[in-house]
Amino acid sequence: MDQQPKRKPGDNMPPMGGGNEEPGKKKPGLNIYWIYGLIFLSVIAYSLFGSISSGGIETDQQKFYEMVRQGDVDTIKTIRNQKLVRVFIKKDSMIKKAALYKSLLNNPADAKRYDAALRMTGPQLYFNIIDDKTFATQLAEFYKEYPTAKRVTDIPENEGEVFSQLLSTLLPIILIALVFIMMMRKVGGPGGGGGPGGIFNIGKSKATLFEKGTRVNINFNDVAGLDEAKVEVMEIVDFLKNPKKYTALGGKIPKGALLVGPPGTGKTLLAKAVAGEAQVPFFSLSGSDFVEMFVGVGASRVRDLFKQAREKAPCIIFIDEIDAIGRARGKNVMMSNDERENTLNQLLVEMDGFGTDLGIIILAATNRPDVLDSALLRPGRFDRQISIDRPDLVGREAIFKVHLAPIKISQTLDIHKLAEQTPGFAGADIANVCNEAALIAARKNKEAVDMSDFQDAIDRVIGGLEKKNKLISPEEKEIIAYHEAGHAICGWFLEHAYPLLKVTIVPRGTAALGYAQYTPKEQYLYNTDQLTDQICMTLGGRASEDIFFGKISTGASNDLQQITKIAYSMVTTYGMNEKVGNVSFYDPNQENYFTKPYSEETGKMIDEEVRKLIDDAYVKTIALLTEKKWAVEKLAKELLVKEVLFKSDVENLIGKRPFEEKKILDVEPEEVIVPQTPELPNEIPDSLKTPPAI
Repeated sequence: MDQQPKRKPGDNMPPMGGGNEEPGKKKPGLNIYWIYGLIFLSVIAYSLFGSISSGGIETDQQKFYEMVRQGDVDTIKTIRNQKLVRVFIKKDSMIKKAALYKSLLNNPADAKRYDAALRMTGPQLYFNIIDDKTFATQLAEFYKEYPTAKRVTDIPENEGEVFSQLLSTLLPIILIALVFIMMMRKVGGPGGGGGPGGIFNIGKSKATLFEKGTRVNINFNDVAGLDEAKVEVMEIVDFLKNPKKYTALGGKIPKGALLVGPPGTGKTLLAKAVAGEAQVPFFSLSGSDFVEMFVGVGASRVRDLFKQAREKAPCIIFIDEIDAIGRARGKNVMMSNDERENTLNQLLVEMDGFGTDLGIIILAATNRPDVLDSALLRPGRFDRQISIDRPDLVGREAIFKVHLAPIKISQTLDIHKLAEQTPGFAGADIANVCNEAALIAARKNKEAVDMSDFQDAIDRVIGGLEKKNKLISPEEKEIIAYHEAGHAICGWFLEHAYPLLKVTIVPRGTAALGYAQYTPKEQYLYNTDQLTDQICMTLGGRASEDIFFGKISTGASNDLQQITKIAYSMVTTYGMNEKVGNVSFYDPNQENYFTKPYSEETGKMIDEEVRKLIDDAYVKTIALLTEKKWAVEKLAKELLVKEVLFKSDVENLIGKRPFEEKKILDVEPEEVIVPQTPELPNEIPDSLKTPPAI
């Protein structure tokens, strides 16, 4: 529901989108409309039910013929338009044969009405027919069969014909008049003229207005882990509160700021905090609010939005998911006059056009900055792009503290450890984990939420719902145990592999029969050795099956997808292959990554080098697991017994990890179900990044 501006005492301007009536005052002409409606309904009711209401008691055609044979029927009326016959019985016959005619009635309860029917001057009985011609034919056959029966007079007629014709003529006119009156009342503005909203206010902006002093429950204290972004946004709010502080030095208030980041990182939450902190009017709406099925509505809503904003300036406009209307123009060749492009053009003009006014700041949020139009991103429209990334270790710990505030937690809960075990979690993911942990603790009838509940919640958010009742044969369970043990042992004895956190063979989700969870290090650069060790660790499950069973299964499908992406990225993007050379075939501005900007001969060479890279890593993995065969067997047998092993359990079984673990300052944004690809730089597309493992 749109929130309209509040009227100040003494204002003569009526509320936006309405007429010129004052609130609480009775609208003129309201009683007349009720009278018209009652008259209209009365005409319809009379035309439909008036003639039937005085039609006597219902009987049937066979009983009517019996009355004709007795000579008691005076006349009949065949009502052609209603397909019934009204029967007038002789007065003397009704009195003499009252008991007989009572028995001829269909419903015994109607016999009580017979005495009243004796006093009726109209038709005493009626019965339904197929049509008047069929009835006339049947009546003629009756007379042939009973020639002694006295013929009755039949008066064919139509009932209610005048009212039916009048109704069919006036009803369309009345409906059109009512629709026209409604349209005019919607269009009408102050003084009866047309308003800026257009017919039915369809061109009016749907922005929600938070006036100065409006109570909003979210402020900057509720936003954790976004310290740098909060500083940028708070400066914009301060611009509006104290403009002289900045204009005294010759600075200008920025026109707009674009909040960019992955889903769930807090872009909309930050905008809500701005609405709670700013002491200026705040307009909030979504990019899809401009989109409508009618031509020109989007541009009209943009104009109306900025018209309202200029009246409230200085103010802030927040557009969530701006990529709904801000996509780059010229991409749609089939539709040269795209409605979305018209909306974008109007937005560009309003933000920095010829007649732009000062005092209006635009905040927008999107997780697809790559698809936005370049004219929208230039300085003068969106002067700043505020990056809101997934939080690091310190940020996750602060976010946990915010979401744990309303939850009754155990005194032994280690929030720092929770932050370490949730690498890559966005703010929305952490909120989900806290809620799931509280629900799990309540299900177990606990008085407080402890660490085990959070462990279960993290596993549930990452891997899906635990399915202990899933029927798995002992042979398959053994294969899964050795597969996961292969992953764990490779990660344990490879220097650049991620530290192991937990390994389990409990099925989760729709397809995961087991997984190994790691704590990836937070780093932004990877060398060849690190990526090669990641490939070897990912191949550990397939290699373990090959060594211990002499055959392979379909359980490594996700592993192969990951190593293929890593290998192709090394060869075609990072220039980590001597034969292909220091070239990169990745264009960040190219929408379709799979368009190959090289010859078929080069493509063949790339495929050969990728296969060679993976084959060499597989040979290395086979050699490592053959050397550590005892450790794989020991770990697999323990998994078959306990189903879940933590890092401490692995240390008790095979000893500490031979490499000195570096202190984890931060962790990479992903949790690994099977060994994962390292996080790639920001300019690499999502198709090259490692998805969550199965």
